[in-house]
Amino acid sequence: MTTDRNRETPTDIYERVTSQIIAAIEAGAGDYCMPWHHDGSAITTPVNVASSKAYRGVNILSLWAAAHAAGYPAGIWGTYRQWQALDAQVRKGERGHLVVFWKTTDRDAVDAQHGDEDRDEPARRLFARGYTVFNCSQVDGYTPPEMPALPEAERIERAERFCAALGIDVRHGGSQAYYRPSTDHVQMPEFAYFRDAVAYYAVLLHECGHASGAKHRLGRDLSGRFGSAAYAMEECTVELLSAMVCADLNLSVEPRPDHARYIASWLEVLRSDKRAIFTAASKAQEIADWMHAKQPDVRQHDTRGAA
Repeated sequence: MTTDRNRETPTDIYERVTSQIIAAIEAGAGDYCMPWHHDGSAITTPVNVASSKAYRGVNILSLWAAAHAAGYPAGIWGTYRQWQALDAQVRKGERGHLVVFWKTTDRDAVDAQHGDEDRDEPARRLFARGYTVFNCSQVDGYTPPEMPALPEAERIERAERFCAALGIDVRHGGSQAYYRPSTDHVQMPEFAYFRDAVAYYAVLLHECGHASGAKHRLGRDLSGRFGSAAYAMEECTVELLSAMVCADLNLSVEPRPDHARYIASWLEVLRSDKRAIFTAASKAQEIADWMHAKQPDVRQHDTRGAA
């Protein structure tokens, strides 16, 4: 049976997670179905069974991909020992899924031991450590809790309030959705242009994600041109952001054929840099945290999460 802690090196962890995401993107490329698309159900966001906290960053994407590939209906996960503590048993032969936790080391203490106190580097350093988790569908002796579904009208109203609280200038007209840095505004087609309200808010969150990169907000580099690695990374980041927040708001995220032009560039970036998806997911989580912090009652969203 696989143990809770993964013995792989950080490099192995980056490669495994990236390979999993690449495989998920390639598998869905034919119908534009990416690993971050979901149905918006109350169990969409991966949650740790022991802490009841949502996973964060790249772990959300990694567990979404694993759940989609295996057909798991619920997003409740735990290590072998965590399931044991609940008197639940991982079934024999089940394979676990990798999640990443970030640990901090004190570089000054390590350098002092080796007589290297003068290194001009940060005092603390993050490194990745892998753990193996199992979905609740892989264990016996556990029944997922019933999760009531909010009525659609209530979900849409909540999404409207959420986006309005961001304080971003949103204008309507035309047939294209985009963020224009020079005027610091999001342009959206009229509401009736979209298939339904959920599609409208998924796109609006995507564009507001771009707007979060303005210098007076989160200060990302938005100068990348179409076809460049920087442009591909920004698009991937805000796609993940939209999926994360839609999951929080119980809104579905469905495949969009207009994203076909991005798929090849996303794959190229991920293949060339094993840490790219970690960076994109981390930035997406930062934007999601910023958006939730703008809400009138930030207590409704715990931004600490499981990992």
